[in-house]
Order: sequence, then structure tokens, then C-alpha cells
Amino acid sequence: MAAPAPAPPWPLPARTDLRDRLLLAYGTGRGYHDVLHLTEVLSRLTELGHGDDVEVVLAAWYHDAVYDGRPEPEERSADLASTELAGTGVDVDEVARLVRLTEHHDPAPDDTRGAALCDADLAILAAAPERYADYTAGVRREYATFPAEAFRAGRLAVLRDLAGREHLFRTAAARARWDAPARRNLEAEIAALSASDLT
Repeated sequence: MAAPAPAPPWPLPARTDLRDRLLLAYGTGRGYHDVLHLTEVLSRLTELGHGDDVEVVLAAWYHDAVYDGRPEPEERSADLASTELAGTGVDVDEVARLVRLTEHHDPAPDDTRGAALCDADLAILAAAPERYADYTAGVRREYATFPAEAFRAGRLAVLRDLAGREHLFRTAAARARWDAPARRNLEAEIAALSASDLT
């Protein structure tokens, strides 16, 4: 039997209760926004030089804390972070601000923290083919209640918005590492979904 995967790094050793509650939330049978996604975002933050930035790391932990198919999950996740992190000594307003940025992934040009978090969250777009296929299958599971045509139309709108951006990623490091493979994955998925309505 394989050993259980270690818990992702958590920056508040005195509040492991919050970590454990978040891990339960991410582990409740979600399709894509699960513990693996959280772990990947935290790893990408480290690659981008923000793995020791407490507020950014906490924003990563909270950015999909509420994900239940209802509207405004980022706003509700930010509100949860504000409530749960009160009194911990961290900049709660900054954590909540960063969480909200993950709705549109459009930080201001001088927002280095926001850029790093948004890039880490979107890094899945540059995944190797097998992981990208798992990601897209996970997204479909999260929207399983949507009929195929409605899902296809919605997913295409999201993908075309991303593909049409001048820059998918905001940091120089992310652009250098992830832009080209991300665009290849987006183009392939757009082509596959566009063809699916012809059959």
C-alpha cells in the first residue's frame, strides 16, 4: 500500500485546524479544484519565488475553499479567508484581495503578488498532455449537471477568452516556461470542442 501523500505546506503552525478544515473542503469529491490542484498551485508559487510569502500562500489555500457550483465562489472564498484568518497576525485584507483576483486572473501591472498567484493558478494550462486531459475531465465532472451542449458552449467561451489574451501569464518566468505549451493545449481543446458539435 502506498503511503499517503504529504499535506501541502501550511504557513500557520499554530492554526493547523484551519489547514485540516481546508483539506477536507478540497477533498470532498471535486472534479478539478481538489487537493492536487491546491498542491500544484503551491508548487508553482515556489517556482515563481513566492513560496515563502505567507499572504500569497494563504491566498492559494483559500482561493478555491468554497467551490460548490453556486455563484461567486471566489468572493465567498475571500469572505471565508477574512473570517477564519482574523486574529492570526496575517494581513487578512491582502489575502482576501488576492483570492478575489483568481476570478478573472487580471492583476494590475505592478501587482507582483497577484501576478504570481494568478500565474500559479493558470499554470495547469501548460500541463503535459496526460495531466491536461485529467484536468479537462475534472472540469467536466464539476459541471456534470450541465447538458453537453451548454457545457461545450461555456467552456469554449472561457478558452477563447484565454487564448485571445496578449499575455496568458503576467510574470516573466511564467511566460518563459508556460506560455507556449499553454497555447498549444488551448488550441487543441478549442479545436476538439469546436468539432464536437459537427458530429
